[in-house]
Amino acid sequence: MGFDQYHEPPEELPAETRTFARLCASLTEEAEAIGWYEQRLALEKDPEAHAVMSDAVGEEYKHFAMDLEFLLRKKPKWRQIAAGVLFRDGDIVEHGEAAEAAAGDDGGGGSGGGGGGAYDGSLGIGSLKGATR
Repeated sequence: MGFDQYHEPPEELPAETRTFARLCASLTEEAEAIGWYEQRLALEKDPEAHAVMSDAVGEEYKHFAMDLEFLLRKKPKWRQIAAGVLFRDGDIVEHGEAAEAAAGDDGGGGSGGGGGGAYDGSLGIGSLKGATR
């Protein structure tokens, strides 16, 4: 049984890498489902059907977030870069470039903490409590 998420022979990959690949595939599937629901919701005229699909897409958001959190916990450098981009006002590309530079280069974004830049493991969400726009 073949799996599209593998680019190397699965039997040669460690279990941790296979699990990571499964969650990457799941993240992609959730994002795809969200896109499908957005298209359906944009066209649906029946209020009851719209409500049902709106509820369903909320489940996809939750699943996407859970998959992403799992993956970010496994790759500290990825988490560090995400923390520099997510939930911030301003230019997304500029934040991305700055976050990447602050993360340094550990030779491929492996499970190490990444070079340079202090990172406390937080995405900074707690700092948004009580914030107003």
